[in-house]
Amino acid sequence: MKHRFFTFLLIAFAALTACKKNDQNELDIKQYDDQQIQSYMTANSLTGFTKDTTTLSDGNSGIYYKIIGQGKGDTLKYSDQVSIVYTIRSMDGKFAVGDTIANRRYDFLGHLTNPAAITGFALPSGLQLAIHNILKYKGSSMRVLIPSRLAYGTRGYGSGSITNTNTRIAGNQSLDIYVNVIKDQNAYDDLVIRNYLTANNVINGYTKDPLGYYYKVITPGTGTVGEIGDYSNVSMTYAGSFLNGVYFDNGSITTAATFQGIFGAVTGFKDPLKKYAATGTSLSVYIPSSLGYGVSGYNTIPPNSILHFEMQVTQVTQP
Repeated sequence: MKHRFFTFLLIAFAALTACKKNDQNELDIKQYDDQQIQSYMTANSLTGFTKDTTTLSDGNSGIYYKIIGQGKGDTLKYSDQVSIVYTIRSMDGKFAVGDTIANRRYDFLGHLTNPAAITGFALPSGLQLAIHNILKYKGSSMRVLIPSRLAYGTRGYGSGSITNTNTRIAGNQSLDIYVNVIKDQNAYDDLVIRNYLTANNVINGYTKDPLGYYYKVITPGTGTVGEIGDYSNVSMTYAGSFLNGVYFDNGSITTAATFQGIFGAVTGFKDPLKKYAATGTSLSVYIPSSLGYGVSGYNTIPPNSILHFEMQVTQVTQP
């Protein structure tokens, strides 16, 4: 009986020892993330990345980064307001948003992890840390690989099944993010508009107004240019879109809307009507964000959005 009991103890001890060894062989989350990032870099032939040495409460951050453009000036504080454009890709490839026209944010650096007012999208804490600790200056851009523990953790982010594409980031997914922290919004907008017009081979057809928007008179009007004032009644068909072709206002493409005064419209909409349009005029206008809805945005229009309007004036009357 004693011999059997002793044999049982030996077996139990061996089993416990084996379990302990297995536990020791398991990767902790920092090791898991680093292995995931290393595999991603190898699979995508990514080179030139530096591992961040910033120490957090649980050790090094585990962030990898590559500076693309380095700004200068005062170092960023969490209390600073920043204008950023970004792209995000999960390392399993199931979530990828690469549209910097739609993916933009204007907020305090310390608030980037809060849901955005218009889109509701909350950026990961690792990006906030990387901007503050690594990028440091406005006018800078980088590509940053963020470990899952500084991204959306075990729960992931978004809605629907983890098998869905572009609606959910699965748990324990590290992220590949490009971010540009804009220093001069007007200069950035102008560059984006000019690059867009050049890429679409229409740059020569547009004229830059002194205020900063680009316009083209597609069809001259039959009325007198200058007849449209702030309080004129203007009937027109029009459509508003972003540079990615997505409409934010297309309710009056075919059916004319009547404005009983255009004084309440944004500057980039009303100014070309007053300067270059009359009854019958067809206009195309590209508007920098400062002449649109600026840092606040509006409805579905994100902050600092460049806008495109196509307008056809059908009638002008005076009050």
